[in-house]
Amino acid sequence: MNFFSKFFKKKSQKSEKENSYLPKKKAVIEERFILKFIENGGKFLYCENLDEVKENFDLILSENKWSEKDVLLIKDNLKKKYGINKSFSNDVKNAKCFLTNCENLIASDGSILISSNQIHEKKLLEYPSNLIILSHTKKLRNNISEGLAEIKSRGDNIPTNITTIKNFNLEDNSDDFLSYGTASKNLYLIMLEKGVN
Repeated sequence: MNFFSKFFKKKSQKSEKENSYLPKKKAVIEERFILKFIENGGKFLYCENLDEVKENFDLILSENKWSEKDVLLIKDNLKKKYGINKSFSNDVKNAKCFLTNCENLIASDGSILISSNQIHEKKLLEYPSNLIILSHTKKLRNNISEGLAEIKSRGDNIPTNITTIKNFNLEDNSDDFLSYGTASKNLYLIMLEKGVN
């Protein structure tokens, strides 16, 4: 009896050790997204807490010589969610940068899925060419189908104007029909490790 318990104990310890070398699914999806996102020309900033979000946001403003009045914000609740206490602009025409969140982050092609929740009924072309997206790791999806399914699962309030942003090089033009009308954007993504409600 003792022999079998020792045998099974050793076997389970061995399989635990082997499994510890396997990458976790979450890490794999994060890595795929980040690699594709950067390949698309995006600027990725990872944050473990809200203090790092604020710090990275301030660094983006400083790097581009933008004041808070140069930043367009149409969703006031983002300031509270991400702890960014600034007085932003609501002037679409004169803003130099657009600050928003997203529906989902798509790992298969490194794109950002957005909707009328972020841009209302306007085309992305109507917003500044500089874009800062605030998001978190809970928004990662393997592909667009998963992203759309997650939006649909929320219930009856399905947003309109759903599109992806995939081209983050201002001089490059994409022929992808899902990105039609979105235009190239100089895009920063500030991703928070743990989601905020």
